[in-house]
Amino acid sequence: MNSVFLSPHFPPNFDTFALRLRECGANVLGVADQPYESLSPLLKSSLTEYYYVSDMHDYDQLVRALGYFTHKYGKLDHVDSHSEYWLETEARLRTDFNIDGIKTGEIETIKCKSKMKEIFRSAGLSPARGAVCRDAESFWKFVSEVGYPVVAKPDNGVGAAATFKIENRTDAERFIVEKPPLDYIVEEFVKGDIVTFDGLVDRDGDLVFSSSLRYSSGIMDIVNQDDDLFYWAVRTIEPELETLGRAVLKAFDLKARFFHFEFFKTESGRIVPLEVNMRPPGGLTLNMFNYMFDFDACRVWSEMIVQGKKANYALRPYFVIYVGRKDRMNYKLNHMQVVERYRELLVHDERIQEVFARVIGNHGYILREHTLEPLLESARLMLSRS
Repeated sequence: MNSVFLSPHFPPNFDTFALRLRECGANVLGVADQPYESLSPLLKSSLTEYYYVSDMHDYDQLVRALGYFTHKYGKLDHVDSHSEYWLETEARLRTDFNIDGIKTGEIETIKCKSKMKEIFRSAGLSPARGAVCRDAESFWKFVSEVGYPVVAKPDNGVGAAATFKIENRTDAERFIVEKPPLDYIVEEFVKGDIVTFDGLVDRDGDLVFSSSLRYSSGIMDIVNQDDDLFYWAVRTIEPELETLGRAVLKAFDLKARFFHFEFFKTESGRIVPLEVNMRPPGGLTLNMFNYMFDFDACRVWSEMIVQGKKANYALRPYFVIYVGRKDRMNYKLNHMQVVERYRELLVHDERIQEVFARVIGNHGYILREHTLEPLLESARLMLSRS
């Protein structure tokens, strides 16, 4: 198999994908805009060949790279990056080089939140009301229909950046003036907690594993307030969430991919679909899955992609929690005290790249246990401030 890996160096904990692909017998062909000398030793040893481009946004350079690989290695079988940012580029390359996977004609439904809502409704789900508002007139019309508060975010975008919570007319007028020149979808505000349905499906669309994350705070609030957070993976997924998650998988006809679906769970227990992401959850969540299932997610994925292996991990032996701490905070426990105090629970810690730090902290810790309460208690104390 010839597997093209776009930007294999980023984020650093995704290096392992290239290694596992190589171990499973694939030619791993990297393409990125970083000098070869700057790649990690592990990544260098994992790549069959590396093609440097000066600009990953210059599609012609990417076509030349894949054309070169095709001439040297034969037909390309696979292209991926595991990154939301490159989904459209991946789809275009798959279309132009006739590679299996999500193609250009399918990308709009998994990138645009307004299109996701159409798929949700076609599957019998009830997402929050929303509308793409391209001008002030359409915005005011929608607000008059649903009332305050509303949330406005880029229709094609990822994360909580450039997201506005609009609670009154003053907020609304500020949004109209300050919003970036993008198409924005405006949605009625749903009061509830974000819960997720995450995992991996094989080539037939069958679940390899699934999980669900819960958060200490809303990501939008964390970004806007530059606060810290913790989040955890549960051992048992509520039947309704499981049913809705599987319905979304079927509606999007997802195959041979990781996924990260977000829902709101209201105080009454109603579960409302929010959005889909056809890639692994961010940060160190893949590491959390490894500790939760006692497996190697990169190996499981690579064996499925390269060798066609089918697997099913139904049991979740552990609860796993991520705690992110920010350098600007004055915590009661310093790093060494955390490591010493929680040595029986702590399975991993590392510095986080600055680009992710505002959301998940400058230093991340992963802890696991068979029961949840000790993890929640540990997280709260780790984030307690002097």
